[in-house]
Amino acid sequence: MVTMDATDTGAPHRLAASAGEGGGVALDFTAIDFETANSSGASACAVGLARVRNGRVVATAAWLIKPPTGHDQFAPINVGIHGIQPSHVANAPSWSEQLARLTAFAGADVLVAHNAGFDMSVLRRACAATGDECPPYRYLCSVQMSRKTYALASYRLPLVAAEAGCSPFAHHDALADAVACAEITIDCARRAGVDDVHDLAAHLGVRVSQIASEPVERAVA
Repeated sequence: MVTMDATDTGAPHRLAASAGEGGGVALDFTAIDFETANSSGASACAVGLARVRNGRVVATAAWLIKPPTGHDQFAPINVGIHGIQPSHVANAPSWSEQLARLTAFAGADVLVAHNAGFDMSVLRRACAATGDECPPYRYLCSVQMSRKTYALASYRLPLVAAEAGCSPFAHHDALADAVACAEITIDCARRAGVDDVHDLAAHLGVRVSQIASEPVERAVA
């Protein structure tokens, strides 16, 4: 499914009525998911975001991105995963433009991503490719939290989301993945009996990390 340009700041919503209910955790963070055009971490072609306030998803956003020059070739394997074609991003805003929207949406929140090392590397490397300053976000990985919360054979996003009580969703749609990540984190906090992402990290024995910027790429003359 191709992620469309959309922002929803309406009423709180959930993927499933059961996910995260019962405890009422006062949890604030923003979940994020990137899709890439190829194996380069700088090749961001879509982003999905889900803002959580008081343990509920209260706003979402999803945008297509024109990948930075030099990282804009679409690999068939990536297209097969997320369905985004070069034509879909031909007129999309650049990384620099969408980075401004991303930071405006996420504010000073801790970011949470499923396999956060990948998503944070996209932020770092896309900024390095364009010369943009990489925002020094603090972040948590929902894979790490899931391993400390659920006993599963695999910690792929759809399987963990199902264990957290979420309805089936379109995996590799950036927005759907971000919302699923948010719901998983809410469920982990509910089960742990905590209402702060830092307390959740401490309870589970995982680290709140911080993005470190990369050197800006130099154009070859």
